[in-house]
Amino acid sequence: MALLNFRKKETPAFGGVNPQLEAFLDGYSIEIMPRTAAKVEDFTALLPKGTRVYIAHIEGTPIEDMVATAKRLADDGYPVMPHFPARIIKNKAMLDNWVAMYRGEAGVDQALLLAGGVDAPHGDYHSSMQLLESGAFDGFERLHVAGHPEGNRDIDPKGGTANVDDALRWKQKFSETTDAEMALATQFAFEAAPIIEWADSLKEAGITIPIHIGIAGPAKLQTMIKFAMACGVGPSLKVLQKRAKDVTKLLLPFEPTEVLSDLAAHKAANPDSNIERVHFFPLGGIKTNANWAIEHGGTAAIPAASDNV
Repeated sequence: MALLNFRKKETPAFGGVNPQLEAFLDGYSIEIMPRTAAKVEDFTALLPKGTRVYIAHIEGTPIEDMVATAKRLADDGYPVMPHFPARIIKNKAMLDNWVAMYRGEAGVDQALLLAGGVDAPHGDYHSSMQLLESGAFDGFERLHVAGHPEGNRDIDPKGGTANVDDALRWKQKFSETTDAEMALATQFAFEAAPIIEWADSLKEAGITIPIHIGIAGPAKLQTMIKFAMACGVGPSLKVLQKRAKDVTKLLLPFEPTEVLSDLAAHKAANPDSNIERVHFFPLGGIKTNANWAIEHGGTAAIPAASDNV
């Protein structure tokens, strides 16, 4: 499918697009890393105008590479949300320096704060709550924190939820005092029912922070299983395991069409749901993910470059 065959201010006719899915994909976000971003020649040919782009900060990635990627995306007109993993930040001086670099060189005013995927903290911080308390993000317009529909063994090693629940209650109170808009950006899962059950349970517990549901973009099944196991995906992993037993589907890419269609139907039937947006982890590549969104998202996924055609 051609990416640039749209005309400015025209509504293209997308045959067969699910209108509920199209509405749900509107305003989706996507996550990249500096090394994956470097492989993309032109983001505006892939991503809709205004797409929020998270930049994952993997341990060992130089801050200069992170900031350069943020600047490139910001220059292309995309809101940038870099990760701040608490456990790889040594001290307040380092944190303040990172913030100053992002703000000064890329105009960043959004951030995802998370504990980070390392076992032992490198310095003074071990949780996103400490980062929120630091004051380093005063004046930011938007702050996101992590959510875990299927639990988080980094916080509750035995698979419980008590520590996670306590952290969410703390973040809820913080959201009521900060001027920044907040949201929960979740780990990906492969089944709608446990996601919906988790979101409903938060609402019942008084956690009203909007939820941006993490979804794994299209990828080879083997790739998907590898990432799912590494990231601690819970019971919904059985969706992939069942697929792996079907030799007729083993070599086909796994796509998020079913889980997103189910979530879109839930959102359409429950407009007051706390599930607000879709956040993509492009495990099979940014271009593959963007092309899937264009195919299934209709007008919600028109690339930014189409405005200039």
